Amino acid sequence: MAQLPAGIRFIISFSRDQWYRAFIFILTFLLYASFHLSRKPISIVKGELHKYCTAWDEADSRFSSQSAKSGSIAPRQLPDNETDCGWAPFDKNNYQQLLGALDYSFLCAYAVGMYLSGIIGERLPIRYYLTFGMLASGAFTALFGLGYFYNIHSFGFYVVTQVINGLVQTTGWPSVVTCLGNWFGKGRRGLIMGVWNSHTSVGNILGSLIAGYWVSTCWGLSFVVPGAIVAAMGIVCFLFLIEHPKDVRCSSTLLTHSKGSENGTNRLRLQKQILKTEKNRPLDPEMQCLLLSDGKGSIHPNHVVILPGDGGSGTAAISFTGALKIPGVIEFSLCLLFAKLVSYTFLFWLPLYITNVDHLDAKKAGELSTLFDVGGIFGGILAGVISDRLEKRASTCGLMLLLAAPTDVLPFSAPLPPTAMLLLSGALVSGPYALITTAVSADLGTHKSLKGNAHALSTVTAIIDGTGSVVLALGCLVSYNVFYMLMFADACALLFLIRLIHKELSCPGSATGDQVPFKEQ
Repeated sequence: MAQLPAGIRFIISFSRDQWYRAFIFILTFLLYASFHLSRKPISIVKGELHKYCTAWDEADSRFSSQSAKSGSIAPRQLPDNETDCGWAPFDKNNYQQLLGALDYSFLCAYAVGMYLSGIIGERLPIRYYLTFGMLASGAFTALFGLGYFYNIHSFGFYVVTQVINGLVQTTGWPSVVTCLGNWFGKGRRGLIMGVWNSHTSVGNILGSLIAGYWVSTCWGLSFVVPGAIVAAMGIVCFLFLIEHPKDVRCSSTLLTHSKGSENGTNRLRLQKQILKTEKNRPLDPEMQCLLLSDGKGSIHPNHVVILPGDGGSGTAAISFTGALKIPGVIEFSLCLLFAKLVSYTFLFWLPLYITNVDHLDAKKAGELSTLFDVGGIFGGILAGVISDRLEKRASTCGLMLLLAAPTDVLPFSAPLPPTAMLLLSGALVSGPYALITTAVSADLGTHKSLKGNAHALSTVTAIIDGTGSVVLALGCLVSYNVFYMLMFADACALLFLIRLIHKELSCPGSATGDQVPFKEQ
């Protein structure tokens, strides 16, 4: 009997469950990469929406002097749909405030919508909810670009488009994190989600390259093409996304209920019996450490309340206030509040900053800005590996934020080459941001006191990411001068982690509340 080819032996070496998990990993990676792909064009096109009039004035002076010598003066022809300073209404002197208002419109809607999205998303099928969000996001991303083709110069049109786009894009993050959390357990979650979270940087890089290709010739296509890609991925999501392993009879790493406890009433009765048994059992030293309140008193085991069942459909969806009670949610949310400000400042303003400081055109500035995202890929993976090895999420974030602060301020005036500074800054800034929004959110959303309530993951993820977007929306009002706030933002983010770092060092595993009790009525 002939030996099987090496490729076939490789394929059959993996189980059916492993292939399904690999498929979901790749699919969710591509889905959210397309979301970020559609967010990046606005930062690339900013340099085209407003051009420095001095460049035209100098050209006019040279042209006039040459024409005067030759004795003939002909008017200079401008490109279609453009003024001397760019695209109206962004050709005014207050262009920074106008462009900042576009970011503010998107992010303010994103912040508000994120809180609602987590609550709505956990009560609807993920596949339908995410498909709707991607189709709508593709439509409104393309609509912004249609302003070029239809010669629209109304500032209100672009603001309204950004607001609606910000709202529909909130469907993405809670959905993909919940889906991935359903398929992957805690074993090597930091590494898995560190690699997976590189979709943010990959999406930004692709968005920069696609938008940069047309920015100087037809900037409308810089939005229409990414919009079409997002909408197409929405169709792929509808056709192929599998929300939970049980939907295809795969083993679950999160839920381990027996057949006899599938009914909600029986499950609640069984949980009560277990709880009574555990009341009389002495706590082990680690649990006693985790139950300490401010290091002095202890919390009585009666405070541990199991979430009730809701019939045969699994555990009930967690409330917004209930999710806030999970230890670590508030602290990590406040940390992300400032860490995200740093990350998204680079996302929205780095290309324009490079254009102004290094005097490059919009296309070259967009290409150079991708180095920050390349560094972010390595930073996210590095943060995941370190946090898995040390089992200290908060300490890993704190160390990277401490190192990131000096690299955030004026990277083009540093002693190192700009390319090296952008790579280093991208790694140190994106590492904590990636870790909090993925592995930490999944850890908190699958808190042991929730007893496998996967519904909580969507709400917890939305709270953490939504809180990060609140200050980010306000920061955009400062326009690109917000770069001077970045070191301060890193310091504030580190401040909110100090309490969690202290817990981690004294009680391993407590920063993400692995075994800390939680009460939900």
